[in-house]
Amino acid sequence: MADAQPTVIVDDLHVVYRVYGAGGRGTASTALFRILRRRTRPAIREVHAIRGMSFVAYRGDAIGIIGRNGSGKSTLLRAIAGLLPPESGTVYTSCEASLLGVNAALLDDLSGERNVVLGCLAMGMTKKEIRAKFHEIVEFSGVGEFINLPMKSYSAGMASRLRFAIAAAKSHEILLIDEALATGDAEFRVKSHARIDELRRQAGTVFLVAHDLEEVEDTCNRVIWLDSGKIVEQGEDVIGIIDRYIDASGGEKVARDPVTRKRISAPEPVTS
Repeated sequence: MADAQPTVIVDDLHVVYRVYGAGGRGTASTALFRILRRRTRPAIREVHAIRGMSFVAYRGDAIGIIGRNGSGKSTLLRAIAGLLPPESGTVYTSCEASLLGVNAALLDDLSGERNVVLGCLAMGMTKKEIRAKFHEIVEFSGVGEFINLPMKSYSAGMASRLRFAIAAAKSHEILLIDEALATGDAEFRVKSHARIDELRRQAGTVFLVAHDLEEVEDTCNRVIWLDSGKIVEQGEDVIGIIDRYIDASGGEKVARDPVTRKRISAPEPVTS
């Protein structure tokens, strides 16, 4: 990617959360203890979530972010999106990054149809563009007739698919996907992969956080392995890094074809 244009530069990034009242739920006894110690405020605990992280992403990259729970994956995406201020270091982006997560803001009391309109307006699309894309969004999401019902009547999978369909309706220079592909059937995952490939071809940059490592293998050309807020390894050897991550995590080894290095699916169990 030497000739490609950088879209995201993360330079010695540190992110610190400050948790007020850490150490458990307040009780009458803990309040009395603070009074006796002349402490008028609860304790503050600092969580150093990102520790000196640096890398560069380029146009056309699809970067998988892997690591155990609590390793800093979602925090990194939120920092790139500008939702978390750095304690130190800097994040440079070529444009506003769009974060698509399982908790992406859709209004439960509104219908899917209204959420499509609001979501597209929030992305800067015109009403004409929304009308032109509406049926494509609904068809892609697979929610069918539920599009006219309140979002609170949707299953988690339906809501997740609709979020992805809304975000994918517009080409993003930088798209951050946090577990958005974790729910959905095989058909939807195939469509999601195809759409991400299309976004890459349109000169965008995609970051994908997914616990399903096969999703990262199938979708990404680069991977960043995080642990305790630090980069353990990064690069274009996606399969190699994933296998080393599995080994370090004590996971079950993946059977691979010795030539293609693709996963070998286990045979289906025989039933009588």
